Amino acid sequence: MPAGAKPGTPGAMTKPRPLSAIRNALASEAAGGLVLMAAAACALVVANTGLAETYAHALHAPLGPLSVQHWINDGLMAVFFLLVGLEIKREALDGRLRTWPDRALPGIAAIGGMAVPALVYLAFNAGTGTARGWAIPAATDIAFALGVLALLGKRVPVSLKILLSAVAIVDDLGAVVIIALVYTGGLDPTMLGLAALVLAILVGLNRAGVAALTPYLLLGLVLWVLVLRSGVHATVAGVLLAMTIPIRPSPGRPEDATSPLHRLEHAITPFVAFGIVPLFGFANAGVPLLGLSPGALLDPVTLGVAGGLFVGKQVGVFAALRLAVSLGLAHRPGGATWRQVYGVAVLCGIGFTMSLFIGALAFTDAAHETEVKLGVLVGSLLSGLAGAAILGSAAPRGPARA
Repeated sequence: MPAGAKPGTPGAMTKPRPLSAIRNALASEAAGGLVLMAAAACALVVANTGLAETYAHALHAPLGPLSVQHWINDGLMAVFFLLVGLEIKREALDGRLRTWPDRALPGIAAIGGMAVPALVYLAFNAGTGTARGWAIPAATDIAFALGVLALLGKRVPVSLKILLSAVAIVDDLGAVVIIALVYTGGLDPTMLGLAALVLAILVGLNRAGVAALTPYLLLGLVLWVLVLRSGVHATVAGVLLAMTIPIRPSPGRPEDATSPLHRLEHAITPFVAFGIVPLFGFANAGVPLLGLSPGALLDPVTLGVAGGLFVGKQVGVFAALRLAVSLGLAHRPGGATWRQVYGVAVLCGIGFTMSLFIGALAFTDAAHETEVKLGVLVGSLLSGLAGAAILGSAAPRGPARA
C-alpha cells in the first residue's frame, strides 16, 4: 500500500511500481555478473581444450553480411549499449545522478578512475603503435563487480553498492564518448547524413510526445544499419537511440515506471544481463593459455592493461574520492569506513566487458588481441580477489560523516 493511502481509497489498491534496474539492482545485476563469470570460465576452458578449433571456427563463421562474432560485438552489443544509455539518461534525469551534488562523488571518482589507468597503460606503451589501446582499462564492468559484492552479502553497505553502480555508469558514459571519438574508422558522409536524419526524426517523436515504443525501435534498427555503414562503431547507435526514448520525471516519487524509458529498460534488462553480456564474454574471453610463454605476461600491452586495471583504477578512484571529501565537494558514503571505500575502489578494476570491447576496437591482429585478453583477465581477476578480500575483512561501522 502506498505511503499515506488508507483502505478504501484509490491509492490503496495501486500496485507498487517496480524499482529501476540499477536500484532494485543490485540483485539482478549481481546475478548477471555471476552468470558472466561462468561464461568467461567456460570460454577459457573451451579455448584450452580440444574444442578450441571448433570454438574459433564457429565465431568466425559467416552469417549473412557479418561473422558470428561481429553479430555479437556489433549487433547484440548495440542492445547492451542501448541499456547503458537508458540507465545513464534515467539516473541523470530521475535517479541518483539527478542533481549536481548527487553527481559529484561518482563523477569525480570516475574521472580519476579513467585518467590514471590510461596513464599507467601509456607508461608501458607510450611512443609505440600499441599506445592506441590507452582506453582499454578505463571502464568498470558493473555486472561483474556487483557479482563480487553479491558474494559478500550484507557485509557491504548498500551505500557502497550504489556508489559502485554510479561510478560504473559515469565511466560507461566516458567509454561511449571515447569509442565514438577515438575508435572510429573512415567516415562515410552519406551514411552519417542519413543517420543524422533518422536521429532527428527520433527526436521529433520524443518532442511530439509519442509514447509507443514500436516507432522508436523500428527507427533504431534503421539507425543501427546506417551507423554500422558510416564508419562510426555500430554500438553508438544504441546510446543515441536511448537518448531519444521519452521519460517522465516524477518529483517526490522514486520514478514513474509507466514511462517509455522505464518500460523499455525493464523489458531488455534480463536479456542483456543473462543473455547478451554472458554471450559476449563467452565469445571474447577465450584465451589459449597453453601455448603462451611466461614472457607473455611481460608484454607491454599485457602489463599496461593489467596494471591499468589493478593499480590505475584503485589509485585513481580512491584518490579522487578522498580528494572530493577533503575539499567538501561530497560526503563519504553513509555507514562505510574508508577501508570499505578502498575495497570498492579496488573492485572498480574489474573492467571485463567494456575493456574487452574497447580492446577489440583498438587491435585487430591476433597477437595483440591475445595480449589484451590476457591483461584484462589478469587485471580483473586481481581486482576482484583483492577487493573481495579487503571488503570481507573490513569491520562494519555506523553512519559515517565526512
